[in-house]
Amino acid sequence: MKNFAFSVVVLILCLPSLQAQISLEQIWGTYEFFGENVAGFNFRLDGRHYTRLERNQIVEYDLETGARTQVLLRGDALPAENGWTGQIEDYEFSADEEQLIISTANESIYRHSSRGYYFIYDIKSETLTPVYPEAKHRLASLSPDATKVAFVHANNLYVKDLASGDVKAITSDGENNSIINGATDWVYEEEFSFHRGFHWSPNGSYIAFYRFDETEVPEFTFANYHDNLYPDYITFKYPKVGEANSQVSIHTYELATAETKEVMSVNDSPEQEWHYIPRITWTTQDNELVVYRMNRHQNKLELLLHEFGPRNRGSVSTLLEEESEYYVDIHDNLTFLEDGRQFIWTSEQSGYNHIYLGNKRNQNLVQLTSGEWEVTNFYGVDEENGSIYFQAAMRDPMQREVYTKSLDGKDLPRAIAGDRGSNSATFSSTFDYFVHRHSTINQPLTVTVRDRAGSSIREIITNAQLAEKQARVGVQPVEFFDFTTSEDVTLNGYMIKPENMGEGREHPVLMFVYGGPGSQQVRDSWRGQNYWWFQMLVQQGFVVACVDNRGTGARGEEFKKMTYLELGKYETMDQIEAARYLGSLDYIDEDRIGIFGWSYGGYMSSLCILKGADVFSTAIAVAPVTSWKWYDSIYTERYMRTLAENESGYRDNSPIYFADQLEGDYLLVHGMGDDNVHFQHTAEMAHALIMANKQFDTYFYPNRNHGIYGGPTRLHLYQKMTDFLMESIGPEMEVEKRPLEIELEEERD
Repeated sequence: MKNFAFSVVVLILCLPSLQAQISLEQIWGTYEFFGENVAGFNFRLDGRHYTRLERNQIVEYDLETGARTQVLLRGDALPAENGWTGQIEDYEFSADEEQLIISTANESIYRHSSRGYYFIYDIKSETLTPVYPEAKHRLASLSPDATKVAFVHANNLYVKDLASGDVKAITSDGENNSIINGATDWVYEEEFSFHRGFHWSPNGSYIAFYRFDETEVPEFTFANYHDNLYPDYITFKYPKVGEANSQVSIHTYELATAETKEVMSVNDSPEQEWHYIPRITWTTQDNELVVYRMNRHQNKLELLLHEFGPRNRGSVSTLLEEESEYYVDIHDNLTFLEDGRQFIWTSEQSGYNHIYLGNKRNQNLVQLTSGEWEVTNFYGVDEENGSIYFQAAMRDPMQREVYTKSLDGKDLPRAIAGDRGSNSATFSSTFDYFVHRHSTINQPLTVTVRDRAGSSIREIITNAQLAEKQARVGVQPVEFFDFTTSEDVTLNGYMIKPENMGEGREHPVLMFVYGGPGSQQVRDSWRGQNYWWFQMLVQQGFVVACVDNRGTGARGEEFKKMTYLELGKYETMDQIEAARYLGSLDYIDEDRIGIFGWSYGGYMSSLCILKGADVFSTAIAVAPVTSWKWYDSIYTERYMRTLAENESGYRDNSPIYFADQLEGDYLLVHGMGDDNVHFQHTAEMAHALIMANKQFDTYFYPNRNHGIYGGPTRLHLYQKMTDFLMESIGPEMEVEKRPLEIELEEERD
């Protein structure tokens, strides 16, 4: 016992730093390092006030002074009836700001969708009206004049008259795993990034809505376990590569006549050439609806303008067309000007994403921004002053700035928020003010109110306490670097090094990877909770590094889309070269290089340890794709086409076919309730490894989805990953003995 106690003392004395050590409990248990943000932020119409959701209250503030001007609603002050729980989970103003639509008791359906109870709160009368107290419902939305509310229940679309309380069913054929009205199916929600499938027209005369017939879409089932005799089986429609997708059609409902008409269907074109309808949106006119349509390969896009009503009799014209030798990305940047004729559009047709001005009377687009840099977000048009506002990576791909430019396109962009790092903006309705969010990879988020010129008015959030914690625990600076591969491609990366490197001492390195199409990890912006885990590993003697491979974003269309038809090939080559580059540095042990990734990153880390067995000693793959043939139709076919069209692309870049090449330590992790990347991927990978007689570690999480969270789940997962890394490639803590340690040795002798 004496020797054991002595060893503990010596171990404590040998710690490399006397500063406070970061712990997993702080990161994922108590969330001590979680930064402050502005929840439920909304500008008021007057352009001089904003509201935010704080401590279950909707509170209004003065933009310039920061003074609290009023509390619009306290959640716990409302009567607990008709499904109201007392908790405000989300809110939205009516167009005239006299009413609020609020939700409570929300429960997830898939990753982005949910159902709950919605209520209309009249601010003046302080009355609360339930939308549909009979059952939980979805997507409740007030009409522009706030006299009606539309919502989805049991896959049918309804509208309620708020004055009379009458509820009318717009559709009646909704059925689980068969017909969906007013919402989207799983794959549209996940891959076209929206789940509201209906929109009010500008004056509220019509509702345009989606109808999904998913009858022919194959089903997928997974099990959840809840201490019952039998598990709960969750079955839903999930189209995998080459399988049938939903038959989608667009309809309009006219409120005055209660008449429903079909506007367009994917069945309208020969052999379903136009396979997807990824967006619908109204122009500024009440009888003009724009419908996007794409082919299954997603390399052709048309925007069709449908005009209807007694005068137009259903006329259709082409607003614009896009075509690419690779694929066309879908976005929400179509913005019509007040005259109803001109519109803003963003496109990669020049080789970089830029802003264009179009006219619905012809298909000519006038380019407003240009150059070998990317517009990364479009914020809006200030027509009164003839200006547009947008975010761009003009300085370099790792930065983001906020710019303004004249609508006529004749001047150069002017930065109104251009500090080094990541800048983003939310503008008031008048564009007189904007809320500026800024961070760097070493500095957490700050939120500042600025005027239209970019001058600071006041700070809303500083995250000063989080910055103090950074100093207290002795974080190390994240440093950017780049290197050139053997194919003469320059790749960007970042690195965190331990404080006491020690001359001649070699450290293990953990590489973090995502690497998917258009993504970026190497950005000068705050990286959230993983930042703290990486810092904790650095305190243990690891070097942490991340490199953005070919296929990632903000470097132009060719760089992003060059992985087309061969997902994983060039990305893996680049990560292997990055590992070799890191291994060549004199402070990194080339025999102890690990890699960690989640989702697409788990796919990448798996490929890397298999195809780069001579470079990588260890890999952690969380929720990985292990063969693209098991993933969904829209995402996979966008980049790979179908298995029948591209068999070699699928086979040559799927980890399951290279299981026999495993040499290092491999940890495979998956949530068994993952509706996105199914547990099937990990089960098949495990089977392939077993058949190749390869040893590996695995962790599975029952009832957890793609994010693997809930209760202490993240703490549990990160503890396992930390222990795995320490056992596999953990650093040898060789430090100079201190006087007390020497004295203890002499005393023991």
